[in-house]
Amino acid sequence: MDAGLTFQPLPAEAPLAMPIQSLSQAPLNKAPPRPGRFASSPRGMALRRLLVIGGAIVMTGFGAREMYRVLAVNGATPLAIFMLVLFVALFAWIALSFTSAIAGFVSVIGGGGRRLATPGALPATRTALLMPTYNESPARIMAGLEAIDEDIRRLNGTDLFDIFILSDTTSPEVWIEEEKAFLDLCQRTGGAGRIFYRHRAKNTARKAGNIAEWVGRFGGAYPQFLILDADSVMRGDTLLSLVRAMEAHPDVGLIQTLPIITGGTTLFARMQQFAGRVYGPVIAHGIAWWHGAEGNYWGHNALIRTIAFAEQAGLPELRGRKPFGGHIMSHDFIEAALMRRGGWAIHMMPGLEGSYEESPPSLIDLAVRDRRWCQGNLQHMAVLPARGLHLISRMHLLTGIGSYITAPLWLLFLLSGVLIALQARFIPPDYFPSNGKALFPQWPVIDPVRAMWVFIATMGLLLVPKLLGMLTVMLHRDLRRGCGGFLGLVGSLLLETVIAGLMAPVVMLTQSIDVVAILLGQDSGWNAQRRDDGKIPLRDIIRLYRRHTILGVLLGIGAWAVSPYLALWMLPVVLGLALAVPLASITGRRSLGAGLRRIGLLRIPEEVGPPEVLRRTAALYRQAVAAPVVDSVSTLLHDPVLLAAHRQMLPPGRRRGTDPLNVALLTGTARLAEAECLETLWPTLSPAEQAAVLSDEPALDRLLALAKVDADPIGLRAEKAR
Repeated sequence: MDAGLTFQPLPAEAPLAMPIQSLSQAPLNKAPPRPGRFASSPRGMALRRLLVIGGAIVMTGFGAREMYRVLAVNGATPLAIFMLVLFVALFAWIALSFTSAIAGFVSVIGGGGRRLATPGALPATRTALLMPTYNESPARIMAGLEAIDEDIRRLNGTDLFDIFILSDTTSPEVWIEEEKAFLDLCQRTGGAGRIFYRHRAKNTARKAGNIAEWVGRFGGAYPQFLILDADSVMRGDTLLSLVRAMEAHPDVGLIQTLPIITGGTTLFARMQQFAGRVYGPVIAHGIAWWHGAEGNYWGHNALIRTIAFAEQAGLPELRGRKPFGGHIMSHDFIEAALMRRGGWAIHMMPGLEGSYEESPPSLIDLAVRDRRWCQGNLQHMAVLPARGLHLISRMHLLTGIGSYITAPLWLLFLLSGVLIALQARFIPPDYFPSNGKALFPQWPVIDPVRAMWVFIATMGLLLVPKLLGMLTVMLHRDLRRGCGGFLGLVGSLLLETVIAGLMAPVVMLTQSIDVVAILLGQDSGWNAQRRDDGKIPLRDIIRLYRRHTILGVLLGIGAWAVSPYLALWMLPVVLGLALAVPLASITGRRSLGAGLRRIGLLRIPEEVGPPEVLRRTAALYRQAVAAPVVDSVSTLLHDPVLLAAHRQMLPPGRRRGTDPLNVALLTGTARLAEAECLETLWPTLSPAEQAAVLSDEPALDRLLALAKVDADPIGLRAEKAR
């Protein structure tokens, strides 16, 4: 590392108050009242919502009537009524998605989704780009930030953006890697004074607390800030467009972009990115069309007005114990709802290109992320009754809850159908009720023809958004070519639909188990997400999906025992569950993903002709992983420049009489005081103790003294001995 390296860990503080909001009282600092609708809101929002929501209600009513006729030809049994109630709830969910997709198709074809876009010169205000990170790969984070910074400089926007790396990392190795990567980034880009790094010793309230801490310390210096995720990348012109739009619309508190999924290498990730690229715009344009100024926030790749966020988005702790109580996990929906309650418009710009993210590499990684999201979304039940929320904001919360609650509802619906079939097959019917008033026998009949048409109609509503997405790509020559041409696009759609259809019951059962576990009080914790490789040992896959396989086999046997026709009817569900293990294994392989890419399947335009910011991110990441940091703690103790920078970037120490005792620091320093050799001591310290002693000046001095005693770096001789 360059001995002459200069850097500035953090700028001068510009505090901004961020009061905690009440869910039972009106907002504390509501924006000035505006007559009528927001100036930034599209006209005719009432009509738009009537068409989408009203259309879904009409379709649900028709579907409920037809399903009732299927189940109650000669009167409904309690089990049939239960199944009908489940059907209505699930069909309403599908119908709303369908009507919203129709609106999205019209918007895409009409070139919508860019209403707030404001052409012009460079913005007049300064923006902070925030990269919150928690035990993520420093190489990947810095590669993305460097590519973004290069793109901004290319557009002469260097003086308009500051970058903050906000670390909540708990792994001592990753923490030191972050610091070294930050120093290297400043050196390569000349970013001292505009690229900053802060490590939080205690990650209170997780990501939401991380952002709130930044707002409280530095928010006063920036009219707006943009939040990135660890795998986010955004083009420089996209950032400039967002800032210009916010400057031109003073009533706007947040602008959410549509991140395009890229960088997938496994079969699963490539399916996700193909679906997101082809179907995603129709879905996003649809919700933006009828949400208007009451939009939602997805947690990243969104520009936020700092004063609006500070005044309205201070999150309270929910009452009770985890998993429902405590800090709000899925904070983004709540922050958007509170900002809208406080008088700020929340918009989505799905037509603005240049926003990118990545997908989990495997079905198991998706399940891990879903477990955390499931708990966070179920917490929203406590926020639904909050005073003053807009009706559309409440619908956002219901949507988040429903995205996981529908899984056990689907499972109950399937099981109730099987029970009805078993009842008809094995339980003798009561032709003459016990009241003795029937002159003619009551035949327990289900209308099979009508049932078939209800099934076909339901599947059609599920598939139409995909077909509409494919049609929008077909009509755009460059997009069509980027997706493999006509044949490649059709083949990819068929492949994705078949595999996704098989995985759907697997995801359904996984999410159902998650919901039950959360209802029983099990907390998901907070784990870093794997982003690079979906390969998982087969024994782990079997352990995770053995229940799915057993249920699939039992359902298949039960269906066959009733009727071969019922078994055929349930074949997609039975096959998906029974094949859960090979599905999870095969779709997590890079080799299959690469093979499909070579033959032109599951391709997207961003990989055929990647934008420069994505090309640079990939190149910089390859360079970083080609020269990994083998032992970051040893590097710290033997690199004077890195050590001096580490000392300068240490978080504030404990305040005596105010902050609680740091038990990990007490035990760690006690063991350091007794140690004679760092090489043998260090591996025996817990990660919490390691992080604590690396955060303390006297403990660092003791570490250096012990390191001088050792002839080799930490762990080298131990590795040789092993």
